[in-house]
Amino acid sequence: MKKLISPHIKWIPLAAALFLASACEKDFLERAPKGQLTFDTYFETSDHAVWATNAVYQNFRSWEMCAFPWIGITDIISDDADKGSTPNDALYILELDDFTFDATNQAFSGAWAGHFRTIFRANLAIENIPGIDMDVEFRERLVGEAKFLRAYSYLRLVQWFGELPLITRPLTEDEYFTQERRPVSEVYGLIEQDLLDAIEVLPEKSEYAAADLGRATKGAARGMLAKLYMLKKDFPNAEKYCMEIINSNEYSLLPRYADNFLPVGEHGDESIFEIGAVAIQAPVAGPGATPYNMIQGVRGIPNLGWGFNRPSDDLVAAYEPGDPRRQATIIYVGEVLPDGSTIVEDNPEVLNERYNQKAWVPAHAGLQDNGPGNLRILRYADILLLAAEAINENGKSADALEYLNQVRRRARGSNNFILPDITITDQSELREIIYHERRIELAMEQHRWFDLLRWGRAEQVMTAAGKNFVANKHELLPLPQAEIDLSGGLLEQNQGY
Repeated sequence: MKKLISPHIKWIPLAAALFLASACEKDFLERAPKGQLTFDTYFETSDHAVWATNAVYQNFRSWEMCAFPWIGITDIISDDADKGSTPNDALYILELDDFTFDATNQAFSGAWAGHFRTIFRANLAIENIPGIDMDVEFRERLVGEAKFLRAYSYLRLVQWFGELPLITRPLTEDEYFTQERRPVSEVYGLIEQDLLDAIEVLPEKSEYAAADLGRATKGAARGMLAKLYMLKKDFPNAEKYCMEIINSNEYSLLPRYADNFLPVGEHGDESIFEIGAVAIQAPVAGPGATPYNMIQGVRGIPNLGWGFNRPSDDLVAAYEPGDPRRQATIIYVGEVLPDGSTIVEDNPEVLNERYNQKAWVPAHAGLQDNGPGNLRILRYADILLLAAEAINENGKSADALEYLNQVRRRARGSNNFILPDITITDQSELREIIYHERRIELAMEQHRWFDLLRWGRAEQVMTAAGKNFVANKHELLPLPQAEIDLSGGLLEQNQGY
C-alpha cells in the first residue's frame, strides 16, 4: 500500500485487534478461532470493508510471508543464492540450501501458516463485505482485491506443495480437522476463477488515486493469470493476458534498471504489483514495516542487517560481460552503497560475502526490522519476458524477439557494446535464451525456483549446482509434519518425505 497512508488505507486499532485476534499465529487447523463471535457485528460499514481488505494486504508484511520462510524456499533453495550470513546462523536455512531438510523444517510450517492465515483473512472479507450497505462499485472492488490476494496466496502454495486443502470460507470449529488435500487441477480452478472475477471489477492502475497505489489492479490480476497459464502450459491464454497488459499502455520499463529497487522506483511505471512498507514507528518495528530488508542487509559495517540470501557464484557467472544488472543486483565488499553513504567493510565472520542489493534500503526510523522497502511482486519486465516465452511456444518466434529485446535494450542503456539484440528465431535456441534472460533480469527477486519448477528443470539445474536434489521428491516441498499430525492423517505427505 502507499507510503502516504490515506484514510482509506490506514490501519485502525479496532480492525487490527479483530483480525490479529482471529488470525495471528493461527493456521486453519487451529482449534480455537478466536474472535469469531465478533464477525457478525463487525461487518457493518464501508470502513469495516476497507479495514478487512487492508488486513489481507498487511499479512504479506509478516515474518512468514516475506522473511526466512519466503526467501528460503524461493531464492536460497534455488541456484541463484546461498544461505549467506555466518556459517552457524539459522542452520535450518542451510538445510534448504543443501536439500537436507525434512518435514519438520520450520520454513515449511511458517510458509504454510502464513499463507493460510492470509487466505483466512481474504475469506472473511469475501464472505462478509457483500452484506454491507455501501456503494456497490466500491464494495465489488474490495471483494475483487480480496479474491486477487487469495488467488496469489494459493498460486504460491500450489507451486511449493502441490495438492492443497481448498479453504474458501471461514471454517467452523468442527471443520478445522476435516480438511483434505484437493487435486492440483481444482486449486488451479479456484485461482483462475478468483482472478477472472478480480479482472472484472478491479480498476486499472491509472484509475486509482495516488494514496491508493499498491492496491490490486486489473493489470496485476491479468499478470497473475498469465503466470497461472504458463504454469499450466496454456501458452495461448498466457499470451492473451500478457498482451492485454502490454496493450493497456498502463506500464513501461523504467529507463534505469536499478531504480526499480530504490525508493524512487516504488509504485513506478514498471510496477504492476507491490506491497507497500513504511517505517513510521521507532524504536520498534511498526505495523507498516517488514523484516525483508533486514534479513538480507549487509552484516557488519555498516550494520544494516543479517546478511542472508547471498547471491551465488553460479549467478555471478551467469551475467554477460558488462551487464549493468549485475552491479544493480549484488553488493560487494568495498562498494559504496547506492545512496553514497558509506563503503561496505569486510566481515571476517562471513564467508565469500556479498549481498542482495535489490533488498537494500537507506537509513530509516527504528531498528533493522523496521524495514521500509516495498515488496516488489510483479514488474512489467517480467510480463514482457513471459510474453516472449509464450509467443515463442506458440510458434511465433520472430514476434517474441520484440519483447525480449525491449528488456535487453533497457538493460544496456546507452552502451551499444553490450547486450546486443537477439536475432535468433529457432524456437529451441530462443527458448534457452529467454530462460537465461529471465534469470538475469529477475535475479534475487524470488522467481527463479518457480521458473525452474514449471520448466521441469529443477533436477537438472540443482544437480549441476552440486545440490543434494532427489528426483521425484524435491520437486515438491513436504507438508509441515505438525499439520499432518494435527489432521490425524487426513492430510497426506508428499512423496519421499
